[in-house]
Amino acid sequence: MTDISRIRNFSIIAHIDHGKSTLADRLIQACNAVEQREMQDQMLDSMDIERERGITIKSQTVRLKYTARDGTDYVLNLMDTPGHVDFAYEVSRCLAACEGSLLVVDASQGVEAQTLANVYQAIDNNNELVPVLNKIDLPAAEPERVQQQIEDMIGIDTTDALMVSAKSGIGIPDLLEAIVAHIPAPKGDANAPLKALLVDSWYDTYLGVIILVRVMEGTLRRGQKIRMMNAGVSQTVEQVGVFTPKKVNLEALGPGEVGFIVTGIKQVADCNVGDTITDEKIRADAPLPGFKPVQPVVFCGLYPTESADFENLKDSLAKLRLNDASFQFETESSSALGFGFRCGFLGLLHLEIIQERLEREFNLDLITTAPSVVYKLIMNNGDHVELHNPADYPDPTRIRETHEPWIHATIFVPDEHLGNVLALCTEKRGEQVNLTYVGSRAMVEYKLPLNEVVFDFYDRLKSGTRGYASFEYKMDSYREGDLVKVSILVNAEPVDALAMLVHRSQAEYRGRALCKRLKDLIPKHLFVIPVQAAIGGKIIARETISAMRKDVTAKCYGGDISRKRKLLDKQKKGKKRMRQIGNVEIPQGAFIAALKLGDDG
Repeated sequence: MTDISRIRNFSIIAHIDHGKSTLADRLIQACNAVEQREMQDQMLDSMDIERERGITIKSQTVRLKYTARDGTDYVLNLMDTPGHVDFAYEVSRCLAACEGSLLVVDASQGVEAQTLANVYQAIDNNNELVPVLNKIDLPAAEPERVQQQIEDMIGIDTTDALMVSAKSGIGIPDLLEAIVAHIPAPKGDANAPLKALLVDSWYDTYLGVIILVRVMEGTLRRGQKIRMMNAGVSQTVEQVGVFTPKKVNLEALGPGEVGFIVTGIKQVADCNVGDTITDEKIRADAPLPGFKPVQPVVFCGLYPTESADFENLKDSLAKLRLNDASFQFETESSSALGFGFRCGFLGLLHLEIIQERLEREFNLDLITTAPSVVYKLIMNNGDHVELHNPADYPDPTRIRETHEPWIHATIFVPDEHLGNVLALCTEKRGEQVNLTYVGSRAMVEYKLPLNEVVFDFYDRLKSGTRGYASFEYKMDSYREGDLVKVSILVNAEPVDALAMLVHRSQAEYRGRALCKRLKDLIPKHLFVIPVQAAIGGKIIARETISAMRKDVTAKCYGGDISRKRKLLDKQKKGKKRMRQIGNVEIPQGAFIAALKLGDDG
């Protein structure tokens, strides 16, 4: 076990694309943790999807050995965190397991929305902040301006801020010295009863569940009988080890150390992120505070294309849930799509990533319904109901009030694009809270209804500002809204998978857009098919798919018109009968394409 005064636990926090993963690579290289031939870019981004998109999704830990300039040996536990707002929960868990954070800011772009959000999280977790200006070798870098910006907006002293370039390795030796000097050593007593925080867990096909822990008090040994305090489950520790980034097995982990344990847990439910691990015999008095339970904000249905894959999808979701505690699911069924799951996510990128991981890692073919948010309904009899799925919307005459979630959004945007941002926020029913300037950039704060943001807000924000705007939000409150359920009817039959709850002012526009879309997607049948959008019994939009006609008079050349008429009338009767009993086949592809975009912006 390592001397506790020589351990430094820290994470790297920053906005998207400010160079966290590249900085982690340089630190791994500088400490010679892997051989040169094994080194690759974004060493800690282990998933294919992370490499392809160039983003970090899962936090990763690595234990580095570093010899300081005065000859002292240190153990550095580094946690690389995601930058995107949808993965803020990953960040908060890492910060709880660390004593300090490197606040990385791009020297050319300066402080962005997610930089601020991560700083507040670090301060909440009592982390010591070390400011680092990255990309100082870029021609557009303005370190002095950015230093001033950090002091003005965040209020931390930047006189000792480190100037580095993670790409070329400038300033890395000084950064390592600063980590040792400024980040405090962890505290803890090796002889106290065991208390370890369960930071993360994931499923390994060979070993079962692997658990990432941060030991706060006591010692965690191989062969020890441990107990999960919240889940109330006891297990024997089969393996203890650390990532360097490779797995290295050890005999024990002492206070302040971060590592993994394997206990042979088979039940996914027994392993909750944020749980406290203690010794089965000498138990700790009280569990650690853990993490705030996460509140999913976006819900959608996930259905297997083949109904036989339902059980497979259920197992896959349970394994992913283990790896990503911010995602929730429960079973539901739909007349159009069969059996599936209603899943809760932290945002649209989170939804997209989970869907892609299910398709890649578990070979599933999925249909995703339109995303919706959680509404709160107050019924006439005083009952409070939470509505996750617009298809379950009760009879409007029984509802006294409908409340929808609002968010507090912070947008940073260059001055020349400010007009587009204000126009977009106003169109989305936003209320301006604040508008301030930091140099040539505006910081706009708005309150917005979440269901307007879920659809296409982020895409339109990026395209309206040429990608220069940065956007971060947190939940604000629920407010009463004039919301209506728009049902889509195909051949007078409601299609539950396409139902949506929208504000009355947007209902007609959204309904018309979806009907137009379906008209192009549903193939022609031998009879006319009306596609309608309705609020209750009132039709607000309609498109008609014309019938496919067979030329029954082709064999009548010349001769009396009455012969042709007779054949056409016969065809008409057949079509009328078919219309009554005819079933409209909506191909799976049409569902997916219609759901891809709930509105066409």
